[in-house]
Amino acid sequence: MSEAVETRYSVCTICDIGCQLRTEAVDGKVTRVIAHDNPMLAQNICFKGVTAPEIHNHKDRLRVPLKRVGERGEDRWEEISYEQAMDEIAERLRAVVDKYGPESFAVSTSGWNTQSTHSLDRRFMNLLGSPNWISGVALCAGNTAAVNRLTYGWFPQPDFANTKCIVLFGHNPRKHSWTPIYNAINFARSQGAKVIVLDPRVSDQAETADLHLRLRAGTDAAMCLGWLKVIFDEGLYDKAFVEEYCTGFDALQARVDEYPLERVEAITGVDRKLIAEAARMYATAEGAVIPWTPITDQQVSSTSAIRLHSILRAVTGNLDAPGGESLGGFNPGYIPESELGLHDALPLVQKEKQLGYDDHPAFTYRVAEMLKEPTERVWGYPYADLVMGCQMANPTNVFRAMAHEDPYPVKAFFALGNNALLSYPNQHQILKGMMNQELIVAHELFMTPTAMLADYVLPGDVFSERNHVADSWSWGTRLTLSQKAVEPPAQASSTFQFWRDLAHRFGYGEHFPWQSIEEILDHRLSRSGRSFAEFEAETYMEAPPPNLHKYRNVGFATPSGKVELFSSVLEALGFDPLPYHREGPEVSADYPYRVFTGVREDPFFQTGQRNIESLRARTPSPKIFLHPEDAEREGVQDGDWVRLETEHGTVTAKVSVQASMKEGHLRVPHGWWYPELRGTAELAGAFISSDAVLCSDDDEYLDVEQGIPHFKGFPGRIVKTNAPANMSEMVLQG
Repeated sequence: MSEAVETRYSVCTICDIGCQLRTEAVDGKVTRVIAHDNPMLAQNICFKGVTAPEIHNHKDRLRVPLKRVGERGEDRWEEISYEQAMDEIAERLRAVVDKYGPESFAVSTSGWNTQSTHSLDRRFMNLLGSPNWISGVALCAGNTAAVNRLTYGWFPQPDFANTKCIVLFGHNPRKHSWTPIYNAINFARSQGAKVIVLDPRVSDQAETADLHLRLRAGTDAAMCLGWLKVIFDEGLYDKAFVEEYCTGFDALQARVDEYPLERVEAITGVDRKLIAEAARMYATAEGAVIPWTPITDQQVSSTSAIRLHSILRAVTGNLDAPGGESLGGFNPGYIPESELGLHDALPLVQKEKQLGYDDHPAFTYRVAEMLKEPTERVWGYPYADLVMGCQMANPTNVFRAMAHEDPYPVKAFFALGNNALLSYPNQHQILKGMMNQELIVAHELFMTPTAMLADYVLPGDVFSERNHVADSWSWGTRLTLSQKAVEPPAQASSTFQFWRDLAHRFGYGEHFPWQSIEEILDHRLSRSGRSFAEFEAETYMEAPPPNLHKYRNVGFATPSGKVELFSSVLEALGFDPLPYHREGPEVSADYPYRVFTGVREDPFFQTGQRNIESLRARTPSPKIFLHPEDAEREGVQDGDWVRLETEHGTVTAKVSVQASMKEGHLRVPHGWWYPELRGTAELAGAFISSDAVLCSDDDEYLDVEQGIPHFKGFPGRIVKTNAPANMSEMVLQG
């Protein structure tokens, strides 16, 4: 007699897109992850999601808390109980805080992987007095959200269902990467939408685009200024909206006039006629969208490029409009993480100590304080933590303080669901900073290079082992159900439990009254008069219809109450209030290529899944893409091993000769390490192929307003070499 299969709805957290799936379990063990039973949602499944049982049941999954017994990074451990681990962590953290102050405590986390935090990490840190919370969203989506707020006070979502034009700045959604966006683009195409792709490569999306602009890497801001030049000169903007709801148009127009198309052509390498054609196609469409892209998040002109995307939306009438991009606000029936974080509990004197507050303030508390009043006026609460990207410290400043104790020591570092060593620029500095800590705690599923450097490693849970109601971190207003299918390992903890239990040990119990995830979900749903049990009995998804043109009644959540084409916030901070193009570091005879890092490979998300056999078999080794003419010039062939060298670092990988590459550019994948080399190479090969070693975080490589690095087009070279020692057979042959 076969055992009964139990099926639950799930929101997958293997990547950041949050697809709605179903999890099947037999006898308390996850056996399959399958498509949703809603026909529309059923399209949103990729091979990462399907392999969830391999991840959840993996033989190397951490199941018992570990305490370091060797030297830091030596990877020697003893098993201890969860209670002992939490007692010792609390005692040692208190000692650090008592000696150096609460600001000496920093946390790096990833909400994608640890969706059950409910902002209790921020809540604990704010009660303790530490402003130094960082996340990978500082380089990806979170910083976009924060910078969008400078223009119109929120982060919009595209209306793919009704749009007639989609503009992809380097973003390349595919069947197995950002799958729902890939499907949404295909649906929009079927309804007659045009697609414009701006990408040095002939990407998957570029192959079928209506227009493909092969711009030079890192020149997105210049391209946008060129588009605005066409739109303004030809009167293609929404004059009525600009006149009534925007400020700073004349100043912006004067700045745009500094970028005639011949100059933009020279900067971007794209023919001016094609630039003009694309600008007209976007501006004249009956609804157009510029979806979020990780590419503009990671350039020396990132703040300007992101602002230019928001300005293009506004001046063409595509902001909070049908077929354009909507400003959702908080879901009125669900308490947002913005409130749960207790940002008002952190004293101003501690906010001012936040690393990055003075020199790179765009997503720090400094800007959050300037936007408090308009945010509360429009959205009902003074702190909007959109996509977890607001009120953050600057990662580079944090790791500098960890390594060099400047401007003050950071001596305790927690990494939850975040392989921090490989997730930010200047990996060598991150290692130095971690080696200088008095306490490191990792909360993880597997022994990552970051976890190998910890004093305590606590095993985490996975999405099939917890209940949740996902709200896309306030990016939209949709609520989606994720149900527990099986129990986690006995000594594993959710991030909710970790922060709750740590808070009780610090005497903050009254601020952490919830005994379980279900209780905090009941609390968050209380505004709609429902419990979690009632929500899951009623629905698997709740999506309120968009309430468009809200600004007509409440204005925008900016100091002026209008769309700020000329940013009063940036002006008050001493930055250029108008967008601009800034050149990144130039190539030279010694370093003739523009290195384009951070590109994701379909089988993996960030630094994860290199230990999942079926996924690793799809991409056994990292590959550096280059154009055939560049390969011939360098004397390398497909499959050769090469060193990619910059002035800052070196990676080793295989060559993949690709006609789709733009000449003079090198594409490097993100997040490579080698779990199979644990015990035979330093930190499981974390410094062999990781793109985080290549890019400097010196000032010339940083966007000035945010302090984020230039990953898209810095100088490099390649040299033919041999395969690294200790490589597995699969890697050598793959």
